[in-house]
This record gives sequence, C-alpha cells and structure tokens, in this order.
Amino acid sequence: MSVVMEEEIKRWTARRKSALVLEIIQGKTTVSEASRQFDLPPSEIESWVDDGKRGMENALRAKPEDVREQYERQLKDLQEAYGEAMLELRARKKLASLLGKDES
Repeated sequence: MSVVMEEEIKRWTARRKSALVLEIIQGKTTVSEASRQFDLPPSEIESWVDDGKRGMENALRAKPEDVREQYERQLKDLQEAYGEAMLELRARKKLASLLGKDES
C-alpha cells in the first residue's frame, strides 16, 4: 500500500476512497487486503470500485452525463423495480385470499 494509505483513516473522504480504488484497479492491493487493513466490509469497498469505474466510464464518454442525469435515471429504475415488486406482492396476497390462505 502507498504511504498515503498506511496512515490511520478516521474519515473516508472522496479523495481517500479514490486513492484506494485506484490502487485496487492498478493491482497494488485487493479488496480483501484493503478490507482487512482498514476494517471495512468488502461490499463497501466493492461498491466504491463499482462507483469509480462508472465515473471513469462516464468521464471518458464523448458526451458525459451529468451527475443529476445519472441519479435521475437510477431513481427511475429503482421506482420501476419497486412498483413491480408491489404489484407482485398484491397479486400474491390476492391469490392467497382467493385460495383461502391467510398470508401476510
């Protein structure tokens, strides 16, 4: 790990996160090593890596999307998924009531 990353980190700023993500992408460390060293869940570090890759991909596009567009698209996708889940839940409850089962 680099000297910057060896100090005890009390707050994970965007700069520190990006430095760690860059080291992971460059192969200087792994998610599991960083997880152990900084006492962070691997899923959190993997999320940072995914966010970093998405950000790099967007930055390198001929016509980058702004952050607001990205979040609006993500919000729309999540709302659609929620709506579908609610419809499925209602359908299951209706089916259960028609079949005489009391499913909550």
